[in-house]
Amino acid sequence: MALIHRATLRPGKLELLATWLPDRPWANGATGFEAAGAYRYDDPAGEVGLEAHLLRTDGGAVLHVPLSYRGAPLAGAEHALVGTMEHSVLGTRWVYDGCADPVWVAALASAALTGAPQAEELVDVDGDLVPREPSARVTGSGSADGANPVLPADAPLTPYDDGPTTVVRTGGLDLIVVRVVGAEPDADHVLTGTWTNGGPATLAAVRPAP
Repeated sequence: MALIHRATLRPGKLELLATWLPDRPWANGATGFEAAGAYRYDDPAGEVGLEAHLLRTDGGAVLHVPLSYRGAPLAGAEHALVGTMEHSVLGTRWVYDGCADPVWVAALASAALTGAPQAEELVDVDGDLVPREPSARVTGSGSADGANPVLPADAPLTPYDDGPTTVVRTGGLDLIVVRVVGAEPDADHVLTGTWTNGGPATLAAVRPAP
């Protein structure tokens, strides 16, 4: 369950991403970002917000941007800090590239490998929790039969950019995060997404590390 507060964010998510994305090698200097959809996962510990954004650019591409939201800095992840924002309910939030956050990577790998579902989104409206339809739906190709490994949320990570993808090597696996939608990694298990006027498309894939 993802609890979503009716809150003010300063800066807003798109504003924050607009300052960070143009310098990413896979974004190719893109500008003019527009929200196309988003999906969330649950942190089993309930501490880290896990969300991925699908953004249309003024050049027509769709970028896939996983983010984690934390109430304190993530040690050793200074290079992956997207920025900070002030949340009117939760206070200061440190926003990281999800590919460098072990909690996000574990959730994404679990979805692809075991078919773990995305989070149900509930909005806090004056103390009542009201379901909200996600603006993107994702489905993993794996199954919860115990045949596939599950990554711990503290597994060491080695992420690196590879063209239109980011590869995260961890726990004997390569998690390939599609950054520019349309790339099709060769892997045994994939995460497929759909959103308004978009998809189905591969958003991530998992394969054994060489």
